[in-house]
Amino acid sequence: MQKIALFIALVLLTFSAGAQAPQMGGRMPMGMAGHLYGKVVDPDGKPVGYASVIVLANQMDSATKKMKEKLVKGALTKGNGEFSLEDVVARGPMKLRITATGYKTYEQTVSFPPFDKDLGNLKLTVSTTQLTGVTVTSTKPVMQMDVDKKVFNVEKNIVSAGGTALDVMKNVPSVNVDIDGNVSLRNSTPQLYIDGRPTTLTLEQIPADAIESVEVITNPSAKYDASGGSAGILNLVLKKNRKTGYNGNLRAGVDKRGALNGGGDFNVRQGKLNISASAMGNQMKSRTNGTTERNNFADTPPTFINQLNSNRTDGGFVFGKLGLDWFVTNRTTLSIAGIKVHGKMNPSETIDINTDTLGKASPIRSFSQRNSEMRNTFNANGLVLGMKHLFPKEGEELTADFNYFGGKSNNNSNYQTDRYGTGSSIIGSDLQQILGNGKMSFITIQTDYVKPFKGKLKLETGLRAAIRNTKSIFNNYNFDYDKNEYVLLPAASNNYKNTDNVYAAYASVSNTIGNFGYKVGVRAESSNYTGDLLNNGQHFKNSYPVSLFPSIFLSQKLKHDQELQVSVTRRINRPNFFQLIPFTDSTDKLNITKGNPGLIPEFTQSAELSYLKTFKGNNTFLASVYYRHTNNLITRFLTKEKDPVNGSEILVNTYINANSSYSAGAELTSMNTLTPWWTLSTNVNIYNSKINTDNFSLSQDALWSWFGKVNSSFKLPLNFEIQLTGTYQSKTNLPVNDNKGRQDGPPMQQSQNASQGYIASFYGIDAAIKKSFLKNNAASVTLSFNDIFRSRRSDQYSESAYFTQYYNRLRDPQMIRLNFAYRFGKIDATLFKRKNMGAGMQGMQEVIQ
Repeated sequence: MQKIALFIALVLLTFSAGAQAPQMGGRMPMGMAGHLYGKVVDPDGKPVGYASVIVLANQMDSATKKMKEKLVKGALTKGNGEFSLEDVVARGPMKLRITATGYKTYEQTVSFPPFDKDLGNLKLTVSTTQLTGVTVTSTKPVMQMDVDKKVFNVEKNIVSAGGTALDVMKNVPSVNVDIDGNVSLRNSTPQLYIDGRPTTLTLEQIPADAIESVEVITNPSAKYDASGGSAGILNLVLKKNRKTGYNGNLRAGVDKRGALNGGGDFNVRQGKLNISASAMGNQMKSRTNGTTERNNFADTPPTFINQLNSNRTDGGFVFGKLGLDWFVTNRTTLSIAGIKVHGKMNPSETIDINTDTLGKASPIRSFSQRNSEMRNTFNANGLVLGMKHLFPKEGEELTADFNYFGGKSNNNSNYQTDRYGTGSSIIGSDLQQILGNGKMSFITIQTDYVKPFKGKLKLETGLRAAIRNTKSIFNNYNFDYDKNEYVLLPAASNNYKNTDNVYAAYASVSNTIGNFGYKVGVRAESSNYTGDLLNNGQHFKNSYPVSLFPSIFLSQKLKHDQELQVSVTRRINRPNFFQLIPFTDSTDKLNITKGNPGLIPEFTQSAELSYLKTFKGNNTFLASVYYRHTNNLITRFLTKEKDPVNGSEILVNTYINANSSYSAGAELTSMNTLTPWWTLSTNVNIYNSKINTDNFSLSQDALWSWFGKVNSSFKLPLNFEIQLTGTYQSKTNLPVNDNKGRQDGPPMQQSQNASQGYIASFYGIDAAIKKSFLKNNAASVTLSFNDIFRSRRSDQYSESAYFTQYYNRLRDPQMIRLNFAYRFGKIDATLFKRKNMGAGMQGMQEVIQ
């Protein structure tokens, strides 16, 4: 239909031009018509299809009585670049003009006779403006403010080059990352999203170079999943490119231990199709050292234990993604993307354990050494299907998404504990083996509809279903020297499967009236889960009725580029199966855990007030005060129980519903362009928090804490860039551990009783320098240096009625990485032909107006 319409337009244009053409001086005999033909090619000799070819002649304009160019004949080249202009009425010297997207306009003079003229191959010149438009992009604001989130652009973050998403998070305001990779947002663990969808990937399984921006959602609206309690959401927006043509980048790097990383991205757009592919591989050679000092008051006699930990993890992972977008019409797009993740980790640990007696009781002195060797692998696959339809009315749209992510894991862990007598002789050895595997699948189905009304009134609605299936097998064996074989310990093995379903619907209304805006919504959710302990056939199930989660967002723009925002929300955090099963997991003697089937969901009410001021020169200041209150907070708690294997008393980490908790604070964020070559971002969060556990034991006092982060970037001559980042965390409460289960073997020992301890203050300094070179700065080399002063140490203190413990660790200090990156891309108008002919018609339209 487009070609037919184009043909009719050309006929009408030609007839109009011929009918209006006045007689010219020196004219050829009337009725004589010629034939012009040829071929349009690019600088490499490749054909240029669908280029506009027109013939112009100077004619007297009847209105202005001046000479003006008028169209004589016009056509578009075929796919092979050829064109043919029949019946070109001879009117003396005329001009041939050729235009095509991505090329400079071509012109030459043509005249008759002869009346059958072959113009040959007409070579076009690539437009420099068009080419540089692909490789040179404008600088995005470092921070953008939306009604319910803050968006931080991290593409230019050179400190995280060659790393993972954990390295990116270390440089995002409001976000704190400890040495174990645990991320907290305002001292709570947030939910992780990728491109607006929940994910089971960890931050260490996502390459830093694949991330375009991070959305920090401290107080999610009704549109988002209500689960997650007070923690908020971190949404990673991955890089996308739908420019006509092809482009991509390659990168490779190495760190000081010889761990390699590399990857690449490629994107191609042709007509109605956009194909993107990315791959990334990261080696890991991580080293951690730590100490633990524990006073056990409950032992008889009381004992003092000193442990020295040395951990190393060697391995790596690969990440791949392939996506296809099909632009069915101008308004409908279908998308499909596949994700593949494979990893292999080989952690090992050596623990030297010294035990002595406290006080004047009978001396107990012993030394033992525990060596652990683990082999863990995981394979995961993801599939994303999406549809987006735009309606004729601007702003009205319908989207539908299907998201699947599933994977399997296997682990083989061996533990050997050697007991030493006086001197260096071994008096006994205990051998333990854990053979495990797991699998999981996570399916989300979601649809959203946006309907605009008069003015800026808008309705948003949606439905969502999330289905999670998990199966975990951990068989625990002790070596029997009499039988000379490993013997299964059923009471110490942990085998289970469960299904967790959440169903939700939401609706919200937003509007802007002058400088005042609002967004009011409500979300309804219900959920259920079933679980089975495969060891003994026990079955568990629970259903949570429909709960409503309202949200209110108000904004008021003030004079002089100022804005106020207020938000109030309600959220939920449901206990997961691992927290609920009444099974004592003693696979790790140093960290015995047990679920609590009596847990109930926790509900959180949050309120936040924000003030935003935008100054000249791309400078912004954001100040927020917030308050969160949670009833029935789920937190880890230490108690004493009997070991189901041998009946002895042991300390067990379990879960309880605390009476309540609260967190109140103020957060200041400043993004400044101090000079054309110096930008600075500063973030400070001052807060007071407390967990009330009076229903189980005496609560510790509320604690005032603060967290700060500074990021400074410098653009220097000769295309050099320098980035400096500093973080500081004062003494603070331990973060609440929402242990969601594990599939990679027993965890390393650490104190995580959020209601009974604190983290000591620490700071960290990172730096990086980048040099760009080649044409359009297509290549770059980056040298980064993390934790320059070996100061990002984790020092924790925990206490109970049974012990006090100091625990510290330092992971990968003074890490140095060297990375190389190269990007490429251009527009090739002959390879990526646009079927709508809009660009080709432009040359003809310009001369008939």
